[in-house]
Amino acid sequence: MKFLCNRQAFANAVSNVSKGVSPKSTIPELEKLKLSLNHENLELTGYDLEFGIQSNIDVESNDVGEIAIDHHLLSGALNKCSGDLVEMEVNENFIVQIRCNDVNLQISAMSAAEYPSLPELDNLQEGMHLEQPVLNSMIRQTKYAVAVSELKPIFTGELFEAANNQLRIVGIDGFRMAIRQEPINFEDDIHFVVPKQTLEKLTGMLRDDAEELVTISANHRYVMFEFGKYIVFSRLLEGEFHKYRNSIPDTYVTEIKIDVRNLQQCLERCSLLISGKFNAPVRCTFGDDALSVWCKTGIGEIHDKIPAEVHGPEVTIGFDVRYFLDAVRNADCDQIRIQLTSNNRVTKMLPAEGESFIFLLMPVQLRK
Repeated sequence: MKFLCNRQAFANAVSNVSKGVSPKSTIPELEKLKLSLNHENLELTGYDLEFGIQSNIDVESNDVGEIAIDHHLLSGALNKCSGDLVEMEVNENFIVQIRCNDVNLQISAMSAAEYPSLPELDNLQEGMHLEQPVLNSMIRQTKYAVAVSELKPIFTGELFEAANNQLRIVGIDGFRMAIRQEPINFEDDIHFVVPKQTLEKLTGMLRDDAEELVTISANHRYVMFEFGKYIVFSRLLEGEFHKYRNSIPDTYVTEIKIDVRNLQQCLERCSLLISGKFNAPVRCTFGDDALSVWCKTGIGEIHDKIPAEVHGPEVTIGFDVRYFLDAVRNADCDQIRIQLTSNNRVTKMLPAEGESFIFLLMPVQLRK
């Protein structure tokens, strides 16, 4: 098989689709990138039996055929060459010739005859449509709360829940929860849990300046994200997700409005005293239009104070500074509201206006 195409378009497709290639597999073909040529269309596939990416690029060719090729070698070859066009030719022994300007590079490939079949994705529910920057923001603002431990596998993914023309994405690990919601034109009710690894690879491909919408489709086993010339698909996590709505407080006693940048810098100063051996909660007192913090560990002590609008009685509460800082860093706005009920009840964080995100954080018991 032989084809000619734009070098940069080919390199970009290889780079993105390679995210689906298995780093180690008992099936040798899955450690390779699959290239399928059908005349003027070249399809690229990376797949690891749980997750996969496909893309197509336009080429000039009269041939058909398919190979499995080392994506590291192919990507390196395309990126190290210069010129707008690249020609690839594969002989019957799967020896690949890559020609670009005066460069003629030869590498080995293998047959794709034993490459596993991809899952059937034709029976997915009608998709919902979302702008790439919006989906990117929703995932980025919630994935920090996804569990790292496999103790509850369902918590290692994020819940996608669509109902009443609204999409919610929820991450939870037992100590904190992050919810991001956006209006969408989708009337059906659907929910599914996507593995965090899938979403991390997806966000690496979504572009904040892209105009193409993302179409999200799912059934009880798989989810598919389509955008531009890419299809990203993944097996879903099985199990019952936490009934998270029951955990969201609907009342509060004290509400604080505070500048995100000031709060982040304050918590970062406190985190200087936190390490693997030295850990302690940060004591936060909200009152007199200020937040006063105190933290002491085996390597030092800090007292800090920043302005805040405090409405309600003074509250002193303790937090794990790392968890608190994660939430603040992902607020993505200038000011937030912090709603408190008592020093031993869950804390609720929201943007200054509206409820585009809801972050919940469990407090830490303070010593007297």
